[in-house]
Amino acid sequence: MASQSKIEWTETTWNPVTGCTPISEGCLNCYALRLAKRLKAMGNKRYRNGFKLTLHPDLIGVPLRWVKPRLVFVNSMSDLFHEDIPLEFIQKIFFTMKQAKQHSFQILTKRSTRLTEIAHLLPWPDNIWMGVTIESGKYAYRADNLRKTPAAVRFLSVEPMIGPVKDLKLSEIDWVIVGGESGPKARKVEEVWVKSVRDQCVSEDVPFFFKQWGGTNKKKAGRELEGKIWNQYPKSYCDMPQQCSL
Repeated sequence: MASQSKIEWTETTWNPVTGCTPISEGCLNCYALRLAKRLKAMGNKRYRNGFKLTLHPDLIGVPLRWVKPRLVFVNSMSDLFHEDIPLEFIQKIFFTMKQAKQHSFQILTKRSTRLTEIAHLLPWPDNIWMGVTIESGKYAYRADNLRKTPAAVRFLSVEPMIGPVKDLKLSEIDWVIVGGESGPKARKVEEVWVKSVRDQCVSEDVPFFFKQWGGTNKKKAGRELEGKIWNQYPKSYCDMPQQCSL
């Protein structure tokens, strides 16, 4: 199962695993949990277990059938490095990504410790982008774990940004996404926090993508930061100038 995504920094989602469990403060108002409950109520068979971790082996090979190259967010409805996902299942997903060379796959995890524990058991072709979530400075250590992986593209998702992230170490980091929390119980993001990360990226020449201010009305809040839309992508992906420019 895959779908065209409304997430600003990707094109398609691919969910061979659905469901998850909270691990840190960023999980408090999880959008995937809300969506899973709604899909279950609608009778979607993939979400018959609600947000309980569920493997979908029949979806592992789906990207191999897509001819047109695309950006693919892997497990937008889960965490690929969840402790209850068997290593063998993760390896099969990575093997599919290795075979589907025409696509670029974006993986995002809060479980950076497990990532480092099993990274050496996974293939890392150039079309896999590996990222970690850093919702506040408390979780900046996840970037250190990310640096230990041999991913060709390493990125940080500072979303939902629920606190300042000062002195962010950006060595060996290829991309940074920042976004405020959205939804009915969204916690407010402060502009000074966003500008701090933006300025660190500019200083270190790291591409910066500002996804949203969020809030209860995401569309109304918009994406502009000081009058600009920041849509930068990893330099290795920027075949056309407009993909990297502001």
